[in-house]
Formats: sequence, C-alpha cells, structure tokens
Amino acid sequence: MKSWALVTGATAGIGESFTRLLAANNYNIILVARDEPRLEERAAALRSTFAVETVIIKADLSTDAGCSAVEDYITANEVHVLINNAGFGINKAFTASALNSEEDLLNVLVRTPMRLMHVVLPGMKARNKGVIINVSSVAGFIAGGTYSAAKSYLTVLSESLHTELASTQVLVSSLCPGFTRTEFHQRGRMSMKGLPAFMWLDADELVAKSWQDALAGKAISIPGWQYQLLVFFIRNLPRSTVRSMGMNLRRKQRR
Repeated sequence: MKSWALVTGATAGIGESFTRLLAANNYNIILVARDEPRLEERAAALRSTFAVETVIIKADLSTDAGCSAVEDYITANEVHVLINNAGFGINKAFTASALNSEEDLLNVLVRTPMRLMHVVLPGMKARNKGVIINVSSVAGFIAGGTYSAAKSYLTVLSESLHTELASTQVLVSSLCPGFTRTEFHQRGRMSMKGLPAFMWLDADELVAKSWQDALAGKAISIPGWQYQLLVFFIRNLPRSTVRSMGMNLRRKQRR
C-alpha cells in the first residue's frame, strides 16, 4: 500500500514540483489549493504519468474554514508526508499595505503551517515515521517586512520541532530557497528586472535537494551555492547592515 503525501499550494511552482517528485517516489498525492480546475488538471496528470492515487482539497488557506478543511482531512486519514508550501508576497511597504492583506499573509504563511503540523504530528509520532518540509525562504534571515518575519517564524519552528523529534523517525526540515523561477513574483507584481541570471534557481532542482536533505535529517536546506554564501554573510554581517540590505531589496521589488 502506498503512503500519502499532502502538498499545499500544489498547482504551481515549488508545490507542483513536490507533487511530481513525491509521485515519482511512489506516494499518493493530496493536492491543496484554491483553483479547482488547476487542481483537477494536476491530479489527472499525476495519475496518468505516475499511476498514483490523488485527492484534491479546494481550500483558501487564508480563511479559517479553508485551514479547517485540511485539518479535518488529516484527522480522518493517515498523512505520511506534509509539505507546507502555500504562500504569497505583498508588494507594498508595511505602512502602505492593507491590514487584511497582512493578516491573510500571516494566516497562510504562519497560522496554517503551524496548525497542520500540530494536527499531523500525533499520527506521525504514533507510527514513528513521517516527513514534514516547510517551504520557508532565505528572506527569513533578513529584514524585509511581514514576509521575512513570517518565513523566520517557519524556519525557527522547523528547527525547534527537528530538535524535539530528534529521538524519533519523524523528520522535520525547513527549505529556504532564494529566487526561484515560478509564478510567485508575477502574482505579487514584483519587479525582478535587475536580478542577475545566476541568482535564479530551478524549482525541480531545489525540490530534489530539499527532499534529499530532509531524508538525511537536516533541519535546514539552502539550495544553491549562491544562497549558501549569501546566508553565510548574512549570519556574520552586523545586523544593521542586514536590515539595510533587506529593506533595499524590498524597495527595488516594488518598482
């Protein structure tokens, strides 16, 4: 019997890459997203290509009802792999953004992953087996508004759970990618014109690296030499410099 993997934000980008990697590794896939036609399309492609079973959950994870729908599914069914990937960015300064947008971002990037982990972990601990990958970001190491703060939360919580579960076979890892060729920046209407080509990552490659690192028991996965080097400097530079870097980057993205 195949195990089941649940992926949020499963219809595009990093989430979609995870669905294919996991299906190729013989997992049945539970796809979570808001766009039902795309969910159906992706599920059909996975069934056809990999001969796996699929379940789709149409849910807006910025809402309590959407988050609860996924929690209810996890409670009623065994989930062996959880990929918390759903997310979005806000292309406005905090002092100029709408409060409801900021709240939606926190709900999707912070509340939902926390709640889904809290629901899925008892079953994983009872079976003494499971994998959780939280898709965070190198932005969590800098100061770049609510998005950076939310990703920092996700990385730190992943590290905490990794340590808490160290004596078990339940693996928790935080994936911290840099700029990746997905729909993320277009959806957020962010300007990326000045970014050098070598700074872009490939979604399939970084997902493969993340999965490899998670199975190897690594708490944090940072794909790409360029971002490993960047994080090294961020960790060693004065925090005042890091703050300036982060906010300058955010300003350039808003142009």
